[in-house]
Amino acid sequence: MYDYIIVGAGSAGCVLANRLSDDPHCRVLLLEAGPRDRNPFIHMPAGLARLVNNRRINWNLYTEPQPALDGRRLWWPRGKVLGGSSAINAMCYIRGVPADYDRWAAAGATGWDWSQVLPWFLHGETNSRGASAFHGDAGPLSVSDLRHHNPLSDAFVDAAVEAGHPRNDDFNGADQRGAGLYQVTQRDGARCSSATAYLRPARARRNLTVLTGARARMLSFRGDAATGVYYHHRGAHQHAHAAREVILSAGAVHSPHLLLLSGIGPQRQLRAHGISTRLDLPGVGGNLQDHLDICTLVHTHPGISYDRSNQARIAFDYFLRGRRGAGTSNIAEAGGFARSPLARDAGADVQFHFVPAMLDDHGRHRLPGDGYTLHACALHPRSRGRIQLRDADPRSPPRIEPNYLGDAEGHDMAMMKHCVHMSRHILGQPAFDRWRGAPIFPTRADLDDAALEAFIRAKAETIYHPVGTCAIGQHADAVVDPQLRVHGARGLRVVDASVMPTLVSGNTNAPTLMIAERAAAWLRAT
Repeated sequence: MYDYIIVGAGSAGCVLANRLSDDPHCRVLLLEAGPRDRNPFIHMPAGLARLVNNRRINWNLYTEPQPALDGRRLWWPRGKVLGGSSAINAMCYIRGVPADYDRWAAAGATGWDWSQVLPWFLHGETNSRGASAFHGDAGPLSVSDLRHHNPLSDAFVDAAVEAGHPRNDDFNGADQRGAGLYQVTQRDGARCSSATAYLRPARARRNLTVLTGARARMLSFRGDAATGVYYHHRGAHQHAHAAREVILSAGAVHSPHLLLLSGIGPQRQLRAHGISTRLDLPGVGGNLQDHLDICTLVHTHPGISYDRSNQARIAFDYFLRGRRGAGTSNIAEAGGFARSPLARDAGADVQFHFVPAMLDDHGRHRLPGDGYTLHACALHPRSRGRIQLRDADPRSPPRIEPNYLGDAEGHDMAMMKHCVHMSRHILGQPAFDRWRGAPIFPTRADLDDAALEAFIRAKAETIYHPVGTCAIGQHADAVVDPQLRVHGARGLRVVDASVMPTLVSGNTNAPTLMIAERAAAWLRAT
């Protein structure tokens, strides 16, 4: 018997576990399908390159074949470990812009406008630069400047300025637009995941139980009230009872999947898999959005990029010399935000991540030589997809249908073409003259429109920002109300990136932490 059961020890789940168990009279169970975060490459920032193919801590998901991307099944890495995706991501700390949250509120997510969410961003943050109107200095999450960055990252920022973009030292400040180095979720040169920031300080509390290797199977109910979770742990099927609430924090893929397995979702889909409908909620799994990304790669001279770095030296400097050197790099060191010709307002609609190494197929395909990579993604895609059941077996991965480039107007493809043009314009500036070698992808500078589209269909990939599959709202396709309670159910909330009605202008980890901070405060208040 517990007061609260939290499913998923990722970015949101760790926040909730800390904040709820801070009340010594509140009994909390945190279920995580993956292991503890003991792998040293989780904590060494540059170690993320060594985690790419680690299936022990990664759900290793794939989409269904995407018609607009040459029928490819795209790889979706998601964290399966304490800390979730915050334990394997590139640590970029980005909140988005006020207009993102004001749009949420205007569309029915009452109380989620910028004036309401900013205090919770500040509440959770300790920024190495100190407190200001845009930053906090007393929260669990450490946000800092990079200890080390590659000269190629400086060249990118200089080239972006030469291309007409302003220099920006704080993407979370008064204006997001421009180019600069990212601030990262690091503490003293080590990754500061949600497990490090929130869970580790709470682990010794007697009222908090953390089970790893515990995979949720479905929810239990009494009438319309959620009463607990069935899960598999150490070879046995078990059940835990929640006296107050069950909270799903399993992410934009697995939270809707668990609802569907429990009979909450579109009735027609549930019936097709022999699942009795407990609650006909057509929006469960729908409204799926993700940032589709296209990479431009260029060769450079040997010895400057990270492609053939001395791994032993990097490990020595990091582990034996007090977290120094390239081991503290988040790899995606620099980036920026810009407006394309299709921008609908004064804000940015394109984001860049610059990597001083060649990155093809998420780094899983090693290319010969040395080079650098510029990622570009369209921040506000119009395509919408869905998470669906594959079958009624909880062990089966869900069907992921992002529907990339599937909008009827062709807006998303037009945006991706602008992403390529803007990337090449920046990489063609004088700041890169001393470093620039032959182009890698695309191979030619004179691609016509058809060839450019073909390049995008062959090479575009996710930048790991799925959201929206349990969206906040009061409309027919909404799944949770503005306090994240599942419509039509009692004692059941969803608290993770799945509740975002639309994508924010940037990376999604910081907004997910903010959402969990707000939810924890509501739960504590009741």
